[in-house]
Parts: sequence; structure tokens; C-alpha cells
Amino acid sequence: MLIASPSGASAIIRKEFPGKCTHYGLRRKHNFGVWASEFPAFLPKEVENIKDQFARNLASRIDRLPVPLSLTKNHIMSSCVKPKTLSKTSPLVLLHGFDSSLLEWRYVLPLLEEAGLETWAFDVLGWGFSDLENLPPCNVASKRDHLYQVDKLIFIDASVYAEGTGNLAKLPKLMAYAGIGRLHCLLPWWEDATVDFMISGGYNVSSYIQHVKQKALVIWGENDQIIDSKLSVRLQCELPNAIIQQVPDCGHIPHVEKPAAVSKLITDFVQVDGQVDIPASLACLKKV
Repeated sequence: MLIASPSGASAIIRKEFPGKCTHYGLRRKHNFGVWASEFPAFLPKEVENIKDQFARNLASRIDRLPVPLSLTKNHIMSSCVKPKTLSKTSPLVLLHGFDSSLLEWRYVLPLLEEAGLETWAFDVLGWGFSDLENLPPCNVASKRDHLYQVDKLIFIDASVYAEGTGNLAKLPKLMAYAGIGRLHCLLPWWEDATVDFMISGGYNVSSYIQHVKQKALVIWGENDQIIDSKLSVRLQCELPNAIIQQVPDCGHIPHVEKPAAVSKLITDFVQVDGQVDIPASLACLKKV
């Protein structure tokens, strides 16, 4: 099952992942040497300055796994958080939003694990903490190639009707959440990867919505000041098989602002009569 945020339009659903790899190809601008730390050595050393304990806990679990890109015939050492326990059902895969990282899920992921769901968090290609020293294309096609096979979707305050990269100036200050959201920007390839995505034109997915056949849940912050709530109703109506749930007293980032409510909505959506439903994917698309 996949859960994505701002720009994650597709996701990978797999029962098995390759073993841990410890090759960290880091370069220029920053000193990323090994230091005595609770965190993996490939993270920027500024991770030590994070005060939010939930973010620290999740950062300490970040690993890198090889994910193939069919467009380039290469593997990307992709940053992720692996589940504490594996289940016999298909997993949830959490995807963050535009120019962010898996640390967005620092509050929700532990709650989903407590609910007994096998939960992975992956960084979208070009953002987060993957090893991009040999910079691959980070355009829309490559991001889609990196994440695929979606069976069920969850959209959280999704800006699917914005064409291209939209008005980035309207990003809420909460996106920066005390520096956590910008930690990945300290990696030396961040600027090139982001520019590659921007000049590719960004996502234009509104014409594809009616073709989404998967079961879908639309979660929306009742007080979202970034995207008009009328678009949540439009999205539900245009999706062939969708339901909508509004989160009261909540803005544009429900999984950060109201993690308990969002976790319950997700858990209820993927379970049927106390059992985990068929292979599923939750995608929170917040294309801003």
C-alpha cells in the first residue's frame, strides 16, 4: 500500500526488497564523514541539530536500498525507512510531497506500525536522502519509473489540478517545520536534481484522473488555505471509485497537523472486517 504526498503520483508495491547496501557515494561542498552518531553516516551532519524526537527517531532508521531505473538501466541507492515487522499482506508505502523527504511521515508512520500495518517510507527520486552522486534524470518520467504498481490510492490535500510546478511561493511555512523539511537540501546534488524536475515542466495529471480505476480515499484538511476545498469534492467526483473524508481544524498538511486522525482514516480504509484488504497503495498527492 502506498501513501504519498505533494508530487507523488505513483508508487512501488513490493513484498521483498534487496538487502542492505552500505555504499555511500557522497561528494563536494559538505563534509559527510563518519561521526559517532545515532544516525546513518550519509545524512547531513546537521541532523544532529533536530530537536523533534519523532523526527530523530525516524531519521535514525533511514537506510538505502538499490532500486532499478529502467530508463537508465542503473540502480539508485534509494533512501527509505523499512518496517519493523513484515506481514503476509501487501505493505503500505508512504511518499512525501514536493521537494521534501520521508521525514514528513515522522508522526504517522509510528501510528500505522502500532496498528499492525507493514509500513515503508520512501523518498521520491531527486528529493530526500537517496544517493544521487551520479546524477540520474530527475524529471517526471524518471520519478514515475522509480515508483510504480499502485493498487489503491489515498490523496491528502492533493493539488492534482495545478498544471506544471504551480505557484511555489504559496508553500506554507509549516512545510519547513523547524528545519526538518529542509535537511535534504544540504545534500550536494539537491539543487541539480530539483532544477531538472522544474525544467521538465512538473506534473500535469488532471486529464488522467478519470482513468484511475483503483479504490481511492481523499483526505482533506477542512481549513486548507493553499488548495480550495472545492477541489477535494471535484476530485472525489472525477475519481471512479472514491470516498472523501475531511479533517476538522486542520490545514494543508493533515499528516503533520493531525497524525492520529489521518492514521485512523488510513487504517480504516485498508482494513475490511478486521483484515487487511487486497494489495493497496495510498498516494497523497499534494502537487504545489
